[in-house]
Amino acid sequence: MTLLSKLTGALLAVCASAIALPAGAADAEAPLPTVAQVDLARYAGAWYEIALLPNRFQKQCVADTQARYRLDGERVEVVNRCRKASGEVDRTAGHAKTVEGSGNAKLRVTFFWPFYGNYWVLDLDPDYQQVLVGEPSRKYGWILSRTPQMDEAKLQALLDKAESLGYQRAAFQRTPQTQPLD
Repeated sequence: MTLLSKLTGALLAVCASAIALPAGAADAEAPLPTVAQVDLARYAGAWYEIALLPNRFQKQCVADTQARYRLDGERVEVVNRCRKASGEVDRTAGHAKTVEGSGNAKLRVTFFWPFYGNYWVLDLDPDYQQVLVGEPSRKYGWILSRTPQMDEAKLQALLDKAESLGYQRAAFQRTPQTQPLD
């Protein structure tokens, strides 16, 4: 096989793989936009997890996952709770700090100092009732609501938004809210 035919074959393989990418995958490397501004005083309070991209640090959670945020000077206190398979409630506390120049839409969160993770507000309704949260690698994502249940049309709209931002829509899993913790 000549060098030209090898290069042609490689080019065709690359083109074919690009065509076969699932919807949203082409955007996975694009910069991840956030909302322009988040009023942290309005954002504070309880949020119920409606859906998430499964991750290793929440593997013990089987239902009733909830986050609570409280302003504490320059920081935001974070308390995450969920129900484990045994019925016990798991609790993890940490804090977040805003990223300068982000309009409070980008935060850095830690539960195990000195390690921080990104928490970016990607979509937030004007009444601060539903939110899509993610981070630049698109490995982590959450859909949260002020209530344990979310209107299906609103959930689908947030999943559409996530997909338009390069997330794999089908990878999101719903979180059962059977016995809310508050």
